Amino acid sequence: MTTNTDLLNRRAAAVPRGVATAAPIFATRAENARLWDADGREFIDFAGGIAVLNTGHRHPKVMQAVRDQLDRFTHTAFQVCGYEVYVDLAEKLNALAPINGDKRTILFTTGAEAVENAVKIARAATGRTAVISFSGAFHGRTALTMAMTGKVAPYKAQFGPSSADVFHVPFPVARYGVDVETALMVLDHVLRADVGPDRVAAIALEPVQGEGGFHQAPPELMRALRKLCDAHGILLIADEVQTGFARTGKMFAMEHYDVEADLITMAKSLAGGFPLSGVVGRAAVMDKVEPGGLGGTYGGSPIGCAAALAVLDVIESEALCVRANALGAQAKTRLETLRARNDVSPIADIRGLGSMIAFDVVASRGSDAPDGAAAKRVTARALEQGLILLSCGVSGETIRLLYPLTIEDDLFEQGLQRLERALQA
Repeated sequence: MTTNTDLLNRRAAAVPRGVATAAPIFATRAENARLWDADGREFIDFAGGIAVLNTGHRHPKVMQAVRDQLDRFTHTAFQVCGYEVYVDLAEKLNALAPINGDKRTILFTTGAEAVENAVKIARAATGRTAVISFSGAFHGRTALTMAMTGKVAPYKAQFGPSSADVFHVPFPVARYGVDVETALMVLDHVLRADVGPDRVAAIALEPVQGEGGFHQAPPELMRALRKLCDAHGILLIADEVQTGFARTGKMFAMEHYDVEADLITMAKSLAGGFPLSGVVGRAAVMDKVEPGGLGGTYGGSPIGCAAALAVLDVIESEALCVRANALGAQAKTRLETLRARNDVSPIADIRGLGSMIAFDVVASRGSDAPDGAAAKRVTARALEQGLILLSCGVSGETIRLLYPLTIEDDLFEQGLQRLERALQA
């Protein structure tokens, strides 16, 4: 039998170090919120492929939709020959997106590809080039999205100059001494000192930062950005690659706000584990790009589209937005109990919308000093307990919970128990 150790050795000889793997295990099969590795061990999955599996591993409806599509065809390239399942999905996403008026959706393959194309669309629609994003943001690893990402190591450190005309503003996080007023003051400074608003095509942000530590954009920040964009003809891009599709208790996290974005990017849980991403936006903006200016050979794969339609059906039929809120409340209650105990690693700032839940591992009880090394030890102990868990955050101090929203109640409780054991010092 091939073991994890065998595969780790083969990986080291065949795969470059630049792609990291959080857990030193290799999956052999998975079902809903369970995963089995090459050594035959069973794990509870609280990572969900980094927020990709809101509907779980191999949901029966998703798998059946994929089988049905496999029996028809797997690929034509939408730019060569269209197919109805792409149009079906675009119509569905247009109806669901929290943007008023006529909308258009274009489909791609990865989250970074969606963000990069949202910027292309914004540049075409405005005739401008500059983009403003935030510290702590993660928008991708392509040249442009790497520049937009608000963290140097490991995403930018070795790769030379960033793409031009990308500017950063601090994201409001109390621990770092940044509130909304400070963020807006710096934004005003950037618009006076670095790039005039008449050169800015778009301001992009995650409604809840993902890799940055699951910090929500305050509603007053979102309102101020919308007002600024309206005043200067700038487009507002909501990067919902990680927040979308019921994770925050809404189909899209922008539904938590009383303002709208002009463009929304999406990926991850859109297709239940199959590669698919997209951009949905105002029709008047989306239609500014001339034919041939957008696309990609695998963009809007018929397999991915079929899977995504099934995912959207599952979210509705199984009331996963409601379930996200219920599971998130249960997780927060348990974490608050753990925070008060003296026999576990000190934790702080339990937070999150719906089931986009996180907390910080800190240096000492009552402190907010981040302890990334301790968080790494927690994820390692969790794996020993049979729980797949991810960290994130500026200093790696944040533990994030990304369990499938379809997880069984008893398995969810087992997962929380394993998390508790992992936190015991």
